Amino acid sequence: MFGKLVRRVLAVLMVVGAVSLTGPGGQRAEAASVCSGRPAKAVGFATGELRVYKKRQYVCALTVAKRPGSVRPMSVSLQPRGGRAAVDSGRFTRQAGPVTVYALNRCVRVSGAVAGKRASTGWMLC
Repeated sequence: MFGKLVRRVLAVLMVVGAVSLTGPGGQRAEAASVCSGRPAKAVGFATGELRVYKKRQYVCALTVAKRPGSVRPMSVSLQPRGGRAAVDSGRFTRQAGPVTVYALNRCVRVSGAVAGKRASTGWMLC
């Protein structure tokens, strides 16, 4: 009898622990952005979204897949006018980036791609 009670208590504790880790209904919360600052621009395209953030003299960008999960080629590029581009590219499941550049009083150009589909902003934040 004591062994049966212990098994039931352990089963209840495992269920409570699983619910507290995943949240109600097993849904996962949307991850917060890894770039700090205020959102400056978001450009959606067929397979993802290009996000740009501005904080004081820095600009940060990342490309997020519309349907995360499978590994596929992704990239993000952030270039200040007159400077060298910061690039993150490879095979990712959810996002490429973040990349950050110093852009005090400079325009920036941002581009991103997910699985062959691309988006870019042109010169912005001038």
